[in-house]
Amino acid sequence: MDWSRFELLTFDCYGTLIDWETGILEAVRPLLARHGMAAEDEAVLAAFARQETRAELELSPRASRPLLYKEVLILTLAGMGQELGLPLAMEELLALRDSLQRWPAFPDVPEALRALRPHHRLAILSNVDDDLFAFSQAQLGVSFDWVITAEQVGHYKPHPAHFRAILERSGLPVERVLHVAQSLHHDIRPAREMGFTTVWVNRRQGRSGGATPPAQAIPHLEVPDLATLVARMGYGPSQGPGHGAHDGTQG
Repeated sequence: MDWSRFELLTFDCYGTLIDWETGILEAVRPLLARHGMAAEDEAVLAAFARQETRAELELSPRASRPLLYKEVLILTLAGMGQELGLPLAMEELLALRDSLQRWPAFPDVPEALRALRPHHRLAILSNVDDDLFAFSQAQLGVSFDWVITAEQVGHYKPHPAHFRAILERSGLPVERVLHVAQSLHHDIRPAREMGFTTVWVNRRQGRSGGATPPAQAIPHLEVPDLATLVARMGYGPSQGPGHGAHDGTQG
């Protein structure tokens, strides 16, 4: 891949830069414990994937206005409670919403973004609200040239609105943009359909499921983390053992 042709690198945030699976589990486990219940972590994440997708793609379009992600998280947790048989009080339904500001960045991310910053313009394309992203921005360690949120465009990925917006705001042709993301469903498939070159950050290597719905998509490149991408682009140390990168991988 000729990295020099990419002026702009666009990133999904949650699942790619921010470890939302850890954040989700740390919000839900205390609720389960409070009610004397137990559930496997993978069951909790699968329920999140189903209920978040329902809130974003079914409930939000039916509402009188697009739902904010704060509202999506409340509806997601309500649906998870129904799925898992977890009786939640009204104040408990705010747990996911209130936890997002504490969701941690993946350890490799701040250094990787700092390594990329001198060479490329950077942007965020995220299914989130502007004020919620501000909490995550503080953990990422760099500024972004553009931040495009679901609140701004009125849609949730995989709707193409985020991808259209970055092309409009940057004024760049799609050939000059590289999209980097963890979710095949939210990002890789719609980005490829719009002509973007894509990198799949497969942070769940060898494990199916997780907080994103399953999807079929073929990225141009697969890496296990951002550090590997930086090394592959020639901006960081050599790839260590087990940090392989694969071209054209079937997802």
